[in-house]
Amino acid sequence: MQDELKTDTNTAETHAEKETMPSLEALLKAAELQAAEHHDAWLRAKAETENMRRRAAEDVDRARKFAVDNFASELLAVKDSLEAALAAESPSVENMKDGAELTLKQLAAAFAKFNLNDIDPLGEKFDPHQHQAIQVVESDQPANTVVTVLQKGYRLNERTLRPALVMVAKGKDA
Repeated sequence: MQDELKTDTNTAETHAEKETMPSLEALLKAAELQAAEHHDAWLRAKAETENMRRRAAEDVDRARKFAVDNFASELLAVKDSLEAALAAESPSVENMKDGAELTLKQLAAAFAKFNLNDIDPLGEKFDPHQHQAIQVVESDQPANTVVTVLQKGYRLNERTLRPALVMVAKGKDA
């Protein structure tokens, strides 16, 4: 009888454990649901990352495409001035000269607004980063001094766009 009582007690304990502990099938279903949620969240994050990468690439492309937009707008006034000068009925030499000077001032103002500066190194020490020596000439000036500027150079911010074409002194002792 004790054996029967033990069996009944074990059966009751096992039955109670089954009711309190979730079954393996329930645990598996919960794990599958959680895995599906994580997979869905991963797919959404991946899609969002791809969208951000695509938008960033489009922004860079737009920035590259329209980088000179403001500069081009400033140059339109210069072009308008030149066209007005050419459209004049009977321009005098003095009027043409005055118009050209005003147009040059407009152009210089546009350059200054966008930090486009000229390089005019007359009398300065030769700098291969900003100057291009065309010829070395005899001179009373110290060696490697710019004695003649054949063509101005230009610098945008701190970057040389076009080096100045120069003639450099050979020096007295050379």
